[in-house]
Amino acid sequence: MNHPKTWSGQDIPDQSGRTVLVTGANSGTGFETAMALARKGARVILACRRADAAMAAERRILSEAPGAQVEWVALDLGSLASIREAAHAVRAGQPRLDLLINNAGVMIPPHGRTADGFELQFGTNHLGHFALTGLLLPLLLATPGSRIVTMSSIAHKQGRIRFEDLQFELGYRAMAAYSQSKLANLMFTFELQRRLRQARSSTLALAAHPGWARTALQRHAAGHPLFRTVIAILGPFLSQDAAHGALPLLRAAVDPAAGGADYYGPGGRGELKGAPTLVQPKALARDEAVQHQLWERSEQLTGLVYPI
Repeated sequence: MNHPKTWSGQDIPDQSGRTVLVTGANSGTGFETAMALARKGARVILACRRADAAMAAERRILSEAPGAQVEWVALDLGSLASIREAAHAVRAGQPRLDLLINNAGVMIPPHGRTADGFELQFGTNHLGHFALTGLLLPLLLATPGSRIVTMSSIAHKQGRIRFEDLQFELGYRAMAAYSQSKLANLMFTFELQRRLRQARSSTLALAAHPGWARTALQRHAAGHPLFRTVIAILGPFLSQDAAHGALPLLRAAVDPAAGGADYYGPGGRGELKGAPTLVQPKALARDEAVQHQLWERSEQLTGLVYPI
């Protein structure tokens, strides 16, 4: 299938009749993704941790896209109980789910734990989305042509899966933990796509990264002297706004030419900014043995066995 090199929000096909759930949809790339899909006619579910932020995002979308179909569901990816409640609400209230967009995340925060005791970044960015996807998978499998798109990062290239210390109990390093979680996002996508293909499902799993997008995700980085200096000096030249950062996620979600296990990111130098295009992950991300081991550990930690 033809895969054009240039792609923008104008290329999003009509989404009427489709239902989309976007995690972290109240700000940044999540909000821009939700806005773009709502404008194209999709029913959009904003999955957000805070009710006030979700309602504010809903009002903003409706103000800019009158008549849009928007609702929200409470979701704290740092709590398996919250994830189960959100998934139950979606399954009970929606007859179909065409797109699950695993966008939410935390980046280099101070050391912390989720409600279930996982290291905050691995627990939220990977295990939270692993559990949410598994719980929503029956609805996705029942929707022909559905897609699951998970947000990774160029930081995955510095990551490795530390099976000997997944929760960084032997010493916390924020950037190493973030890189591990983003590598896990990619490995989860590739393993999920292989399982979907083996099950002969039409559901596709894809991944994307936003490059260097100016969003609230970097709020912890701004508190670090080195990162703050880099952001101040290089940010205006090497970064892009949240709307452009959302384009790789959107292309993975709706481009008819996209295929299972495709990975999209900005096409500019260093994949920091530019039009969304197919990009290549580090070789480790394609290691099937590590993918399988991560999947098994994720099932053990979340207590969730996928229905495929």
